[in-house]
Amino acid sequence: MLPPTQPPAQRKVIHVDMDAFYASVEQRDDPSLRGRPVAVGGSRARGVVAAASYEARAFGVRSAMPSVTAIRRCPDLVFVPPRFDVYREVSDRIRAIFADYTDLIEPLSLDEAYLDVTEDIRGLGTAAAIAEEIRARIKTDTGLTASAGVSYNKFIAKLASDQNKPDGICIITPKRGAAFVQSLPVKRFHGVGPVTAQKMERLGILTGADLFGQSLMFLQAHFGSYAEYLYRAARGIDDRPVRVNRAAKSVGAERTFETNLSTAEDLRAALHRVADAAWVRIERHGTRPDDHVETPSCRFPDDHPRPIVAGRRHRQGGISGGRAGAADGATSGTRRGATAWPDALRDHG
Repeated sequence: MLPPTQPPAQRKVIHVDMDAFYASVEQRDDPSLRGRPVAVGGSRARGVVAAASYEARAFGVRSAMPSVTAIRRCPDLVFVPPRFDVYREVSDRIRAIFADYTDLIEPLSLDEAYLDVTEDIRGLGTAAAIAEEIRARIKTDTGLTASAGVSYNKFIAKLASDQNKPDGICIITPKRGAAFVQSLPVKRFHGVGPVTAQKMERLGILTGADLFGQSLMFLQAHFGSYAEYLYRAARGIDDRPVRVNRAAKSVGAERTFETNLSTAEDLRAALHRVADAAWVRIERHGTRPDDHVETPSCRFPDDHPRPIVAGRRHRQGGISGGRAGAADGATSGTRRGATAWPDALRDHG
């Protein structure tokens, strides 16, 4: 007879998310910024907000917002340039704290990560106790606050970490998982962006409960391959493991220019610079060029009178061209095809 087997342990996942990370580091290091609305980024006409303090968020300032819009919403907004070397150093210190509690760490960015603490290597008793100790150590060691979501899978842990921000914790047990998800607006679901949220609204799907009420067949008809994820998410189901070596799915580079570029010569020079920057990042990741298709994009005004050409280089080389999709409105090329792309752009000068 085979020996009796133990059922697998219920997974315990923590999602740690630093609170307004870049802006909080700046306020920590410059006392004159504390209590004031702060934006990390460029204040020039083409600048973009990389991060906003909670004081700035109270005025509706958000990351990825054009700086001119942010200033209109908050005239007293203080812009500071980003210091990514400092942010990386702080992030490394935080990850060293994580490593004291588990080897299963999946960083998502400099300021957030999943931790699988199913195995309680420090004997703290519960995942909630582990999360609280981690948050306390981060505050002591860095002077910054972190919020945490604790649950039985990644999807719900990430939702929970945003529930009691800033400097909060939210614990969702397996018994509460489905009800918690169904109580939230679908626009908070990871992977549901503005376009998908608008489509769902047109279909009468505003909350997780609305999503739960739809059949898999209905979701497949409207969302294709994304349907199964949505169907399972509405039921609080997510079997994805915490991946220690999470491979980057894409590597990119972009530049925002002070003025519009309109001549073929300017476009050619800009395309080469951005393509080179992206290529450097690919090589830094230690990946082979043949493993990738790289597609720099060039944005044109909505009223541009000429057709937009889109293309892609395959492993064997060569450019495949055609009209760009209306939803995109961009011209795309590849790093190794960068020399060919200015020719494709000639007609847009």
